Amino acid sequence: MPNTIGAIDCSHVHIQAPHENEWEFVNRKGRHSINVQLVGNAELLITNCVVKWPGSVHDACILRESALYRELQTNRPNGIILGDSAYPLLPWLMTPFLAANTPEQARINTARCKTRCTIERLNGVLKRRFACLNYLRVEPQKACNIILACIVLHNIATRRKVPLCDDVPDAPEPVGDTDRPPAFCQNEGPTG
Repeated sequence: MPNTIGAIDCSHVHIQAPHENEWEFVNRKGRHSINVQLVGNAELLITNCVVKWPGSVHDACILRESALYRELQTNRPNGIILGDSAYPLLPWLMTPFLAANTPEQARINTARCKTRCTIERLNGVLKRRFACLNYLRVEPQKACNIILACIVLHNIATRRKVPLCDDVPDAPEPVGDTDRPPAFCQNEGPTG
């Protein structure tokens, strides 16, 4: 799509059940997680991320509370960011027509979806490159730090064109938990 500068989506990184504020980390699928907001471009680079919210927090809330939102509300970009229906329609954020009533709206939705799929592909590449992001058996603050480190390393690997390994096994989900987390994590900002 013309004038697209990136796509936005949130992705859940599953964690062990924390001992404090456990209910905050339960996502809509009933699993404990950190909800990570990613903005990525066509080169599969992560241009912005928010890594601090428990799994119960909705994608639109994470955006609304982010530095990215404040920046783009104040200083309009020279282009648009594509989001899914979880996000509000904003001057700089294009979301799908919920009911495509005309052929033109359907065509726009199709083009938007094809372009926006890069963020889904990026998330898949990130989790494939770093299998630990399938499940982290650490307290939430440490999980946020690990996620952020993986994002930075992903950007370095992408810029250097490091290929993905085909034989990386998925991380198993261990039983039981022993760490005590803080209420939430504190990592937010542009990446590498």
